[in-house]
Amino acid sequence: MSLTVVNGLPAHVLIVHFVIVLVPLSALALVVGAIWPSAARRMGVVLPLLALVTLASVPLASEAGEWLEEHVDSNALVRKHAELGDGLLPWAAGLLVLAAVVWWTARRPAAAEAGSGDRSRPVTARSATAVRVVTAVLCVGVAAGAMVDVYRIGDSGAKAAWQDGFTKSAQGDQGDKD
Repeated sequence: MSLTVVNGLPAHVLIVHFVIVLVPLSALALVVGAIWPSAARRMGVVLPLLALVTLASVPLASEAGEWLEEHVDSNALVRKHAELGDGLLPWAAGLLVLAAVVWWTARRPAAAEAGSGDRSRPVTARSATAVRVVTAVLCVGVAAGAMVDVYRIGDSGAKAAWQDGFTKSAQGDQGDKD
């Protein structure tokens, strides 16, 4: 099943708004959770679920965009937008993987405190801090990459849709009157 047209509009035009909202929201939640473990514990399973919905929205927007690409005049701007759009899926997958890691690591200390107190595998504070720092750096990098990619894709899509498609003055304007 493929979405092509919704209420007379190409589905891509509608679905892409989910991507535009969900990618930055997931990226922000991921970075906050990675830097602030108590926030990750409060977000709980919502963090990886948000990233999962984000990941699912990307191929839906891409598929709808491929349909739209076949139904509009092809030009360099449309081709560039389509090419850039193909690169978002790995970033969204990275958000999901890291969101799962942040969620898992944030819940483990809480479970360990309430658990049996098994100390057969001690984790030093130094190694735990190192893991948190590396995870936070990865999260910031993937979040930034995903957001920059969404911006670039959106900018190229707007140019493809609106380049030379409007005038700077409203119809009927006779110029600036002071």
